[in-house]
Amino acid sequence: MSDIKKDDPKTLVSTDWLAAHIKDPDLRIIDASWYMPDANRDAAAEYAAQHIPGARFFDIDDISDHRSELAHMVPPVEKFMSRLRAMGVGDGHQVVVYDGSGLFSAARVWWLFRLMGKSDVAVLDGGLPKWKSEGRALSDLPPVVRDRHMTVSRQNQLVRDVTQVARAAKLGDHTIIDARSPARFKGDAAEPRSGLRSGHIPKSRNVFFSDLLNDNGTMRTVAEIREIMDRAGADLTKPVITTCGSGVTAAILCLALERIGKTDHSLYDGSWSEWGMYADLPIATGAA
Repeated sequence: MSDIKKDDPKTLVSTDWLAAHIKDPDLRIIDASWYMPDANRDAAAEYAAQHIPGARFFDIDDISDHRSELAHMVPPVEKFMSRLRAMGVGDGHQVVVYDGSGLFSAARVWWLFRLMGKSDVAVLDGGLPKWKSEGRALSDLPPVVRDRHMTVSRQNQLVRDVTQVARAAKLGDHTIIDARSPARFKGDAAEPRSGLRSGHIPKSRNVFFSDLLNDNGTMRTVAEIREIMDRAGADLTKPVITTCGSGVTAAILCLALERIGKTDHSLYDGSWSEWGMYADLPIATGAA
């Protein structure tokens, strides 16, 4: 299909769309770049050196729940509100989130906004790499921040904890989709985080997040996403729980599901960094 929803300010917008709207007074752009430790990249330093004009930097590790021993867990509502308000992001704003990988961690921040009840938020398709490849404007200047009140209404149905996921795996009343690589899903490759077992949640299906992306970091078409889900054996007649290594790339699955009109999805916050840590939780290995 021609992807009639290509530019959807609630899910995904193109670089052309952002360029056309970049001067809109109620547009707020967020750089949500985050990298795995082995990437040896400093997201904050890269943002300071160059970013899309007007972009604010969202630190995924900092704007999280520091009471948890798990990395970048969902922040308390009050922390999210205060940090975003300090960034000049609030009610009435159309938010566009991008990252330095193409389409990676931006989806996590899109999902966080949705969790907090903010639906006027989209991911920039192809992110900063596509923007730069097209020779578009960049800046090293900090944004002009004006305080804006933010009203938050947490949508608890969009997130799941370990108890809820364990119950869903046992009952089989949800489809659990894992965004990790096939090697990690099968248990053939060691986890990048030390101390974790290898394998996957029993009865889960594997849709590697990168399979949902084109070579230039843009998301595949609606028809292609449906085909990939079908090929993975993901039963979309049931509510979906997405999972991954820690809760970042699972959000790419949530974004893809939203693009195909599948709205009853939730994300397992903590994902394998939690499940793989506990010896009393069951694991499966091999193909789904």
